[in-house]
Amino acid sequence: MAYTLSINGKAVAVDAPGDTPLLWALRDTLGMVGTKYGCGISSCGACTVHLDGLPVRACQQPIAGLAGKAIVTIEGIGADPVGRQVQAAWVELDVAQCGYCQPGQILAATALLKTTPHPTDAQIDAAMSRNLCRCATYLRIRAAIKTVGGVSTATAQMTEQHDG
Repeated sequence: MAYTLSINGKAVAVDAPGDTPLLWALRDTLGMVGTKYGCGISSCGACTVHLDGLPVRACQQPIAGLAGKAIVTIEGIGADPVGRQVQAAWVELDVAQCGYCQPGQILAATALLKTTPHPTDAQIDAAMSRNLCRCATYLRIRAAIKTVGGVSTATAQMTEQHDG
C-alpha cells in the first residue's frame, strides 16, 4: 500500500506495508541513509527523528500512523535555525568520532534546545540520556549544546574539563 508522508517539508510516497517501521522506509525505500539503525528496540537513539517536533525512534514508528505528521530527519534538520546552530556547534567542537550515533544525537539536542533554549546540565542529561555513544563523546555533546544555549565555547570546554 502507498502512504504519503511529510518528510523534511516534502510530501513523499512510500509504497510499503503499513507496519513497516519509518526507519526502514527512510533507509530502504527512500534511500535516506542518514538515520541510522542501532538496536531496533528503541534503546540507543541512533534512529532518532522528529515527529511533529518531538524526538522519536524511527525504528518503532509504523508508517501507517504517520500520515499528516511532520517528519524531520538529519537530512532536513539544517533547514531549522536551531538545527543549523546545533550542526555548526558539532563541527566547531569536533563532537563526532566515529559519527554513527551523531544524527540521533543532533536531532535529540535540537529538540531539547527548541523547548529549552538555555538548558542546565541536568536538563541536558535528561534529554540526551537515551542516546548512546560508543565513542563516549558525551562531554563534547554537552559542550556543543551549551554553546548553542548561550555559553561560550571556551567556557563550555573549561566546564567540561573540570566536570570530567
